[in-house]
Amino acid sequence: MRALWKGAITFGLVTIPVSLFPATRREELKFRLLRLSDQSPVNYKRVAEADGKEVPWDQIVKGYEYEKGKFVILKEEDFARVDVEATQTVDIINFVSLKDVDPLLFYKPYYLECAKGGDKAYVLLRDALLDAGKIAIAKVVIRSRQHLAAVKPQKNGLMLELMHFPQELIDVEEFGQPVEKKIGKAEMQMAKQLITSMTKKWEPEQYHDEYHEALEKLIEEKVEHPHQKAAATAKKKKPTNVIDLVSVLQESLQAAGGGSSARRKTKTRTAKTKQKRPHKKAA
Repeated sequence: MRALWKGAITFGLVTIPVSLFPATRREELKFRLLRLSDQSPVNYKRVAEADGKEVPWDQIVKGYEYEKGKFVILKEEDFARVDVEATQTVDIINFVSLKDVDPLLFYKPYYLECAKGGDKAYVLLRDALLDAGKIAIAKVVIRSRQHLAAVKPQKNGLMLELMHFPQELIDVEEFGQPVEKKIGKAEMQMAKQLITSMTKKWEPEQYHDEYHEALEKLIEEKVEHPHQKAAATAKKKKPTNVIDLVSVLQESLQAAGGGSSARRKTKTRTAKTKQKRPHKKAA
């Protein structure tokens, strides 16, 4: 795999030569828009709203709408004035505890491969971060844009994870909060039992993009049998309002294989409760 860029991690007077590689890939299926009658590809045109005429590339500029219908035009030299220097370095600003950072801030991981001559400093930074339980907060320029990022120890190496700036996160207070309801002991017990019955060892290889795989299979079938009629689509179940939470949890436990033990525990608790109740005196 080709490195995204080659540069260095810097903190204090320490410089560690590294190469940056993407840590994830997503294989999207690409589709073209076609005319139904002859499958001719449909292209987009750059059309002006004012008169509907097509606009050539050399007549297009970038504008920022600061008021409705009012724009300020920015030229290439304007963008150059505010462009950050592409130093090819991961400049560490400070070190923080991972638990203090909102997980929502992290969004894109990269591998940091140690370059020639940097092994000792690379290992030193990795082990020091592990021992201290810290991550490094840094700034890095990738493709002419400055990013906030974290340097984290990852197995035998280091990874760089791009971060949102805190101002980019939408405040959760903008969304509706659940109305607090009193949870019964039986509901909580069964919810815990359901979680326990569905708990398994983490095996990442068992998770697949089922939609992507099904779509690939469908495309292969249509290539081999272009005139075959599509199978009927199964009707989706409509969601219903949960009224009796206990019965829903009970059904879920049974489906997960933990229903029998849950029923036994529920019956035992019920029997014990009946035994403890004092008998009413006859009138």
